[in-house]
Amino acid sequence: MPKTDLLDIDKINAQLKTKRIGKKVLVFSSTSSTNDIAAEYARNKDNDGMAIFAEEQTKGRGRAGNKWLTGKADSLICSIVLIGCKLNIELLSLTCAVAVADAIDKIGRHHAKIKWPNDILINGKKIAGILLESKTHKGINACVVGIGINCHQNRDSLPPELQQTATSIDIEGKTASDRISLAKRLLTSLDHWLETAEKDSRKAIDQWSRLSIQLGHRVTAVFNRRKFTGNCIGIDPEKGLILQLDNGAVRMFDAAHTSIAK
Repeated sequence: MPKTDLLDIDKINAQLKTKRIGKKVLVFSSTSSTNDIAAEYARNKDNDGMAIFAEEQTKGRGRAGNKWLTGKADSLICSIVLIGCKLNIELLSLTCAVAVADAIDKIGRHHAKIKWPNDILINGKKIAGILLESKTHKGINACVVGIGINCHQNRDSLPPELQQTATSIDIEGKTASDRISLAKRLLTSLDHWLETAEKDSRKAIDQWSRLSIQLGHRVTAVFNRRKFTGNCIGIDPEKGLILQLDNGAVRMFDAAHTSIAK
């Protein structure tokens, strides 16, 4: 797929009408990690809502120390600085997942779904991931939201071990996607859903429920190296995923300390 849609600050800002997210935008040709850059800007409360994009990451990371692999200009890589966010980490996590799925959906009608806690899927394959990191500096409490969306990858460019489990917007749409349009849609969607969740968290939770691939299905959660299997019956905005275990007990699992077994 051609990679002609180089990220440009002016094009991202054009007709962008957001209240908070993306009021400041930075674009780097290459960086080790946009989350690391965002963490530095998070030291200043005036940078709330700043969006940092990069064409390439050399040391991108996901949850649990996993690497986030990207080639030059083949993904949309972004980190958002949130300072004084009113949402707790669990509610923020599910709200960001809803926003990313919404952005991908609207850019190409792909019917994106959510795999708790941080994966966005199309047709059962991962297309995007989210990494939340909390930061505190001299009394400033901030959160950095890292987002990676596969755009221009084709089957052959994906690592062999990911070809059966990962996908991209180009693969699913069978045409070259426009990362500029996606970047603007992402900022707009995050702006909308974060404001919505702060006003009425139930709306974000209900949307998550509609998009979840796990709600109503059997799930095995890994917590402190132990496996817990049961039916997913919901999500708690403070305590995380809710499972009714096979022994009848109901237990909640927070995103920070839990993964889902494959």
